[in-house]
Amino acid sequence: MSRKTHVALAAASVLALTLGACSSGGAAQPATSGSAPAPAAADCNVGITMPTRSLERWINDGEQLKKQLEEAKCTVDLQYADDKVDQQISQIQNQIAGGSKILVIASIDGTALTPVLEQAAKQKIKVIAYDRLIKGSPNVDYYATFDNYKVGQLQGNFLKDQLKLDSATSPINIEPFAGSPDDNNAKFFFAGAWDVLLPYVTKGTLVVPSGKAPKSVDEWTTIGIQGWKSANAQSEMDNRLSSFYAGGKKVQAVLSPNDSLAIGIEASLKSAGYKPGPDWPIITGQDGDKANVKAILAGEQSMTVWKDTRKLGAQVFKMIQQIIKGEKVDVNDEKTYNNEVKIVPSYLIEPEVVTKDLVQSKLIDSGFLKGSDVGL
Repeated sequence: MSRKTHVALAAASVLALTLGACSSGGAAQPATSGSAPAPAAADCNVGITMPTRSLERWINDGEQLKKQLEEAKCTVDLQYADDKVDQQISQIQNQIAGGSKILVIASIDGTALTPVLEQAAKQKIKVIAYDRLIKGSPNVDYYATFDNYKVGQLQGNFLKDQLKLDSATSPINIEPFAGSPDDNNAKFFFAGAWDVLLPYVTKGTLVVPSGKAPKSVDEWTTIGIQGWKSANAQSEMDNRLSSFYAGGKKVQAVLSPNDSLAIGIEASLKSAGYKPGPDWPIITGQDGDKANVKAILAGEQSMTVWKDTRKLGAQVFKMIQQIIKGEKVDVNDEKTYNNEVKIVPSYLIEPEVVTKDLVQSKLIDSGFLKGSDVGL
């Protein structure tokens, strides 16, 4: 991906602030340093809308950003939309009416917010898309996310290396999954992985017995799991196993784009009689959710791509402070994220792979999770 970095000086108070993780999500808070940040400007009124409380990460993201902003003397309205688009739109409308000067939106459906963002623009409200690109609207000022294509690359290359695809002498059975078709990030996740794996499918090193192997990245929605639901992934895996794996045939690898889908896939495998050990498939994931870290430690999941959401929250907090102070807002990508109306100036944060032997050093020692959360 192309990068173009703007460097702007942030206030010392922003640089000194260390992000605290959400206690309700179970993450430990890293130690803070220095004094509390100086009070923000009087017009620091921020509306935050997160898609759901059903996924651990959104609880952590919302609460940690709210905590930071309130410590900086901002007025904050944090809402969760229960995965209901109309509810999220109503919440944003209420935030506009309530005097929010900045909106931070992790959208449920990235194509459904154009009318409400027109209302925001009339009030000169700045909009930051949070980890999910808002599409079809010119009124998206900034986008903060992780390098989502790299997330997929890390998953694809992990499978390539673990399966030893370059030296494989017999076909390997794999089942690929993609994320929710209404989430723009899901395309980037799948593209990163499929760009690595598709050549091996084409030459027959990888075989997809279910036939659910997109011929190109553009067909990713054909295997998308709506709403990122674990239950939907479990049902889909149940269908594939019962229909295409009779007679002792075994699935050897599963491309799962995130931890929520991985949990459902793992439940399906266990129901079908698979047991952790030599015959258990290699399974990818993303997010570092507590249940999945337990699964990694138990040998039921091979890896997760860890996106330290504390870093994302800290970056969005910094962007908000820069907007309030009239400073230039830091971005490091002005070419990649086209929302079908404009290229949205973006800030991308690097993800990293966590395997069983890295759980302690990456997730526990960093304070992202407590050892007691995952049985350590």
